[in-house]
Amino acid sequence: MPILDVQGLTTRFHTRNGVVHAVEDVSFSVEAGRTLGIVGESGSGKSVTCYSLLGLIPTPPGRIHAGSARFDGEDLLQVPERRLRQIRGKRISMIFQDPMTSLNPYLTVRQQLLEPLALHEGLKGRRAIERAIESLDEVGIPDPEERIQSYPHEFSGGMRQRVMIAMALITRPELLICDEPTTALDVTVQKQVLELIEERQRSLGTAVIFVTHDLAVVSQVCDHINVMYAGRVVESAPRDELFQHPRHAYTRSLLQSIPANHRRDEPLYTIPGLPPDLSHPPAGCAFQPRNRIGDPSRCVTDHPPELVEVAPGHLVQNCPGCLATLGEPVAGSR
Repeated sequence: MPILDVQGLTTRFHTRNGVVHAVEDVSFSVEAGRTLGIVGESGSGKSVTCYSLLGLIPTPPGRIHAGSARFDGEDLLQVPERRLRQIRGKRISMIFQDPMTSLNPYLTVRQQLLEPLALHEGLKGRRAIERAIESLDEVGIPDPEERIQSYPHEFSGGMRQRVMIAMALITRPELLICDEPTTALDVTVQKQVLELIEERQRSLGTAVIFVTHDLAVVSQVCDHINVMYAGRVVESAPRDELFQHPRHAYTRSLLQSIPANHRRDEPLYTIPGLPPDLSHPPAGCAFQPRNRIGDPSRCVTDHPPELVEVAPGHLVQNCPGCLATLGEPVAGSR
């Protein structure tokens, strides 16, 4: 039984330059204790998908046009704002991409850690301070009794990210959304942060949605992966299935661009061109202009390709051009 079940989520931004189709007909689910990865280039709709679930998109110009997001029986897209505030930060928490802009520079870490405890649990005074110190200790902040009085700028980037994780986990949420939490970190700190999230997930049984553009990262931490492009899911599969049998040309292009997949002195593969302008989305396959691994001449041109199941739990957009390899269909594709 999934703790979160999202069906047909559609989010658009109504701007002076037109309607931006940021997220179109996105569906997924995540179970307790499991990790769902959402990957894709910048602008693919990953973060907007998560912000939509928590009511964090700016309204206007943002507007959720369709879909449902059932969390423990409640539709997050339909509940009143007051109820959503009770869920957000308590039962669902989020680690944002940049801790320096997400943490309030005018408030101490102590003040920022105590706020969710006061709002969601009514916990104040010495008990709340002890809980906050414990949360810093759990995420590996040295001398938490002293550092809790510090301001965000007094921490390194990696330590600020640990503070963000402590804030997200201090209320013991049932669902944790990680929006590219390792993007600005060096490799060593990145590994520590990933291990920390995994450890807390194991101890709390938390469901995790991990948003990133880095397939190498999701290969380490995720159970299931959704690949997004131009606001849509183009492929969805269990981790091992996706890495062993990628079907869509975009997924294969992302995998081919991982530096570890190149031989020494071999030029790094890059996907040519840029994602489409979603204020004027293409009528057919959005990846056609950049498709160099499949056969762009066979891409769908008159309607967005629909997701079809090509293996148990493995869905992919049914675009002949993106399912082709060197002009031939991928073995087993439908």
